[in-house]
Amino acid sequence: MGIIAFLILGLIAGAVAKALVPGADPGGIVVTMLIGVVGALLGGWLGGLLFGVDPVQEFFSISTWLAAIIGSAILLLIYRALAGSRT
Repeated sequence: MGIIAFLILGLIAGAVAKALVPGADPGGIVVTMLIGVVGALLGGWLGGLLFGVDPVQEFFSISTWLAAIIGSAILLLIYRALAGSRT
């Protein structure tokens, strides 16, 4: 999967994770979508580590999208916990 496709996947995964994890984000939608890009990386890494698969092979694969959304949601929850404790 190319870099542009991966960035698009991460941005969309961040938006979906924001919709699935309700609550106020300290950084807004831009930060949430950037978290989505990093979460897509995290999801791909965790998928490979735990299940021995490489979900970041194809853009239209359901495992790629699930890994990106789950990774984004996990990272979003961690970000909210860390940013919320500072205020």
